[in-house]
Amino acid sequence: MRDLVRDLNAVYTASPSLWERDTSPEGFEWVVGDAADDNVFAFLRFDGLGSPLLAVSNFSPVVRHDYRLGVPDTFAAWTEVLNTDAARYGGSDVVGTDPVKTESVPWHGRSSSVRMTLPPLATVWFRPA
Repeated sequence: MRDLVRDLNAVYTASPSLWERDTSPEGFEWVVGDAADDNVFAFLRFDGLGSPLLAVSNFSPVVRHDYRLGVPDTFAAWTEVLNTDAARYGGSDVVGTDPVKTESVPWHGRSSSVRMTLPPLATVWFRPA
């Protein structure tokens, strides 16, 4: 738990998108908040320059393979920067080592999307690659 809190604090400190626009509606956008059947929700946070961080939570004990989420089309790929399912935190180690590529497939009201594997009972943060 100490390792996770340390890493959360490090990523938080290095990610203005998580704190810079806390009180501004422009700092937050839902990606999906109504996937009750999947037990998944995702949102974007933006810093003052518009740089995003994608946060995805899977509250199911099931790994979600090829899960599609709508994302901004201005980024070619997204890299995992924190995964609470990592083995070092006591998780099952379903982690992404390669960036997920943005595809020109409309999803969740956006013109582009990504397909990713969501680890069970975990939250994953992504930054543009």
